[in-house]
Amino acid sequence: MDQEFAKGLLERYAFLSSRDSADCLSCFCPTDNLVELASALRDREGFEMLVDLTALDWGQENSPRFTTLYHFYSLALKTYLRIACDCPSNEEPEVPSLAAVYPAADWHEREVFDMFGITFSGHPNLKRILMWDEYPYHPLRKEFPLAGIETPLPAPDVAEVTEASVEPAPMMGGPFVSPAEGNVSEAEPRAKDESWTEEVEKTL
Repeated sequence: MDQEFAKGLLERYAFLSSRDSADCLSCFCPTDNLVELASALRDREGFEMLVDLTALDWGQENSPRFTTLYHFYSLALKTYLRIACDCPSNEEPEVPSLAAVYPAADWHEREVFDMFGITFSGHPNLKRILMWDEYPYHPLRKEFPLAGIETPLPAPDVAEVTEASVEPAPMMGGPFVSPAEGNVSEAEPRAKDESWTEEVEKTL
């Protein structure tokens, strides 16, 4: 991104603060200014696309614990802009919805709500998109085990007929770790004992 544009963006929106990034301009935005910023990015700054929306869980020992991340793209500038927004509450994380500004945010926000338990205030239809409504967990939170948690299916009559249940995923080769060297994006996570295929049975 043009450095002059990046400097001007931070000057025009004084509530923004720069954030370290290895690829594109990245900024922190307070939750109270998020909708205002999104509207300005769309209407005045030429970022007509919201291409991705996700979140980070920094762990129960950190505060703020949850951060939502937004990736905008400008066709004119041919560049991305990443906006990070910390959730003020660790126990009941919540940020404003951008669905009214960028319709593409609708399902992205539902997925983040489902997987992280972050509420998007003002969302037109905030309900789970992957798990069933009564599912008690948020699978992308740090405390959720890699193997999953055995959970009864929501419809007992279906489970009775199919004899199906939600069972923990096999921990083949787990626990998994990121590569010690190089970029994580260029390598799959590996198991500590490297027993991906279970050719050699793990000792308990």
